[in-house]
Amino acid sequence: MSRPGFVLEVDERTPPLLIHQGEGFRLENLPLGSKVIYGPDPLPGIRDVNAAIRHALLHPHGMEPLPELLRPGMKLTIAFDDISLPLPQMQTPDIRQRILEHVLELAARKGVNDVELVAANALHRRMTPSELKRAVGERVFRAFFPEHLRNHDAEDKDNMVHLGKTDHGEDVELNKRAMESDLLVYVNINLTPMSGGPKSVSVGLAGYNSLRHHHNSHVLKHSRSFNDPPNSAMHHSYNRMADLLGGHVKVFTIETSVNSESFPSAMGFLNKREWEWNLKDQASYLAVKRANEMLPTKMRRKVWQSQYAPYKMTGINAGAPSEVHPLTMAKVHEQQRVEVNGQADIGVFGVPFICPYNVNSIMNPILVTSMGLGYQFNMYLNKPIVRQGGVGIFYHPMPNEFHPVHHPSYIDFFEEVLAETTDPAQLEAKYEKQFATDEWYIHLYRNSYAYHGVHPFYMWYWASHAMDHLGDVIFVGADRKTAARLGFRTATTLGDALEMAKHTVGSSPEISYLHMPPLTLADVR
Repeated sequence: MSRPGFVLEVDERTPPLLIHQGEGFRLENLPLGSKVIYGPDPLPGIRDVNAAIRHALLHPHGMEPLPELLRPGMKLTIAFDDISLPLPQMQTPDIRQRILEHVLELAARKGVNDVELVAANALHRRMTPSELKRAVGERVFRAFFPEHLRNHDAEDKDNMVHLGKTDHGEDVELNKRAMESDLLVYVNINLTPMSGGPKSVSVGLAGYNSLRHHHNSHVLKHSRSFNDPPNSAMHHSYNRMADLLGGHVKVFTIETSVNSESFPSAMGFLNKREWEWNLKDQASYLAVKRANEMLPTKMRRKVWQSQYAPYKMTGINAGAPSEVHPLTMAKVHEQQRVEVNGQADIGVFGVPFICPYNVNSIMNPILVTSMGLGYQFNMYLNKPIVRQGGVGIFYHPMPNEFHPVHHPSYIDFFEEVLAETTDPAQLEAKYEKQFATDEWYIHLYRNSYAYHGVHPFYMWYWASHAMDHLGDVIFVGADRKTAARLGFRTATTLGDALEMAKHTVGSSPEISYLHMPPLTLADVR
């Protein structure tokens, strides 16, 4: 068994603690008495992954074995999670490749000829041919691309179908090919409790008409947290949509979970607790940090994006989504959950180099906000690690830098929308529809590799709960002008940030540092 997570109280013996800050990291001395929340050690992986896949397909939960669902003349669609999962990207062979090869072999044996593979990218950017090839493997890529392996296109009106409305009036409009198939197989990688289950199809194969119902400032503000689905308004909407689409298509889901081995051996010290670093780890830290600081920005970014994670699979289950997902969630919780007693006055978060929307790209200021105040702040069950009205201290340099191909609407959002207001509800009411229906943004989404025009709004809404909950937000080491545009304050050092926080939480605050990555889910009591 792996060691469970725990909460360390900083004392005189505690070494400096590693904190991520974009494409870099630092060692920081936290004040005495601070709490440091560490996740469990990596779980052991499945020894024979191929055998586990075969077993899952032949012994599914709540459905017939996959071969019994396949027949000649049927229409089969296989959808799979896009490049936003997992993070960092996994070493090859990708688990999607392994599963797809097994499913396609069974389909071929059963004489199924009408097969389409779809990357479930919703309003994310299209995956490039090389990215698709890396995910599905060369054999599948060569056999199906480009005619029968493609990205979902939410703006292809001829290939979207409106299935109806939920009892809450939510439109359910999804990929027509998938919805009209005799069987839809979904291949998932579950990295956090937010993903998988009802989210996979109802989000991954949806368009703006559906997504607007749960990707909005009100729903995200009341998803507390979106990694705690029973308390997430967003997941309540997913569930209603999944119930409706279940009456139109049979879904055979294959869900997987990974352990927390997020960094390769050359950067193995990032997977360890600091007081357990040996001489080799200490030397690696110094060498990597020195080399990292010497590299030009583009080269440094390329190096970080090339750090493929040596994840091991901890779970592979297949069958009916409602029966499979609880099994997946149990494994995710086993890997990430740690109990924390009480909330702090100040929460400390190191924002890393990667988020779901800058793979092979740039983490622009909007994505820094989404990652820090969205994903990381929401890595909790029951209650945030910071009390209502407390202070969030985040580490990231936050340069004013955008990828012009991937994030064109983000640039306009930053320069025009945030110049007028940072209030999620106000900018949603005034500008969202304009960006969502802009013909140029739609053209770039469909024909280039751009995120949909509305996407920066969703990323801003992602931070709605934290913005509503926190009394102050301070970024350590951030570009002052960029942070000011976002409505945040900056500090040069942690000491400066703590001094600034006194005006909100007093001179003797309780401090909690959520030590991640690897991903850690704080169960706050």
